[in-house]
This record gives sequence, structure tokens and C-alpha cells, in this order.
Amino acid sequence: MRNLLIGKKIKLNSLDASDINVMSQWFNNVEYLRYYDMIPAIPKSQKDMLKLLEYYDSSEDKYIFAIRMLDSNKIIGVAGFDEILWTNGVATTFIGIGDKEAKGKGLGKEAMELLLDFGFNELNFHRIQLNVISYNKVAIGLYESVGFKKEGTYREFIYRDGKRYDLLLYGMLREEYAK
Repeated sequence: MRNLLIGKKIKLNSLDASDINVMSQWFNNVEYLRYYDMIPAIPKSQKDMLKLLEYYDSSEDKYIFAIRMLDSNKIIGVAGFDEILWTNGVATTFIGIGDKEAKGKGLGKEAMELLLDFGFNELNFHRIQLNVISYNKVAIGLYESVGFKKEGTYREFIYRDGKRYDLLLYGMLREEYAK
């Protein structure tokens, strides 16, 4: 049997209360929040982060993983699945690298590849989808490099700094992943 969720440099595993301090730093960084999500960049307290963990732990249609360095077990980001529609085999994926030192080293790509493998081969998804704000060029490059296809655009969906941005919709089917 092969090791699921373990790559060359990183692994995906569970979040725990000891990760709250580090995650709170990321979720208090407005720049991180503006690339991570489409909702307003409102800083989150440790209490908010604990509620988020409890929300994912109690859910049947969401999974969140810590992205950790293999050599040190240091948390560098989060990734997972939201809005899982089990009867349809569909899930929405997300990823965020919060550790600035970890950016630009291919670790996000490795994490996304592990997540796709887990989603298609362990959770038996037929389709994995995501959305990304049009100004997030780094994320778009990552998603396209692992095989996501642009499927649509919500025009002028996001309002930031007095300007409108599109929300791009991407998807990947199991058969596309297998290639």
C-alpha cells in the first residue's frame, strides 16, 4: 500500500489546537486573506480559529488538512475540500500557504497534487472544482499546471480597493486527472 497524503517535502494531516497560534497569524494578515478567500478580509481571533476547526471537525461534507513540512512537522498552510456532494461525487477544493518562507518553492503544487490524489483515489470523487479571484495569478498558474480547466467566469464578482474583479471557475474530472 502506498502512503497517502505524504509527498517528497510535505505531508497533509490533521489540524489540532496547537496550530491555532500560527493560523491566527495568517488569518490576521490582510494580504493573505485577500488572496485566500473572496469574503472581506476580516482578521480572525484565536477563538474564531478554534470555532473554524470545530466546524470542520463536526462536518460530514468538509475536510481541512494542515500542510506540514516532512522534515520538521512545521505547519505552512491549509488545504481541503468544502461543499462535498457525496451522491454526485463532487467537491470544491481550497489551498492557502500562510508561511511566507514556504512560498515560491513548489510546496503548494505538491500539496495540491496530494489533495487531488486523495480526492480522486481515496474519496472517489468524479469532479473537483475551485474558484479563484482573477488577480491571483500565482494560484491560477498552480491550478492550470496540475490540470484544472477554466470553465467559467463570474464577471466583476469581487470588489476590492474601488475596482471590480472576476471570479474564475475551474474544474477537473477524474478522467482528466488519470491522464
